[in-house]
Amino acid sequence: MIEFFATLLSEEGGLLGLALSAFLSSTLLPGGSEVLLLWLVEQGESRLLVLLLVASIANTAGGLLTFWMGRWAEKGVERLRHRPPPSGAVIGYIQRWGYSVLLLSWLPIVGDGLCLAAGWLQLRWLPSLVFIFIGKTLRYGLLIYAFEALQ
Repeated sequence: MIEFFATLLSEEGGLLGLALSAFLSSTLLPGGSEVLLLWLVEQGESRLLVLLLVASIANTAGGLLTFWMGRWAEKGVERLRHRPPPSGAVIGYIQRWGYSVLLLSWLPIVGDGLCLAAGWLQLRWLPSLVFIFIGKTLRYGLLIYAFEALQ
């Protein structure tokens, strides 16, 4: 009975840690959830689909927070008013490619800028959310697939 609860707690703790790591690494804060994700895959305590969904949803939530920060900054929220606007190159990519460029929101450094610029440019949040989620899920899915293939 004690072993069951120890296993349950370690799985839940691992999933909570993965969610927190994925969320924080998708905001403007540095971090990398990939190592934790692959460690949890290797442990085999959680189903791969559960790990994929937890990482993807939390990482998307962080990207959406960055999106809203861009929107609030553009609208002149006092605390964000003195932040510089997103770079001209990032804004140019979004203006040229539209929502589809948000498929690259998983990229380090650039992805945060894409989410921020999408909010700054007042793109609609729901299509932005969909493209951010697809991009991040594809990245985590390919990472899990490659890791499993190498095992």
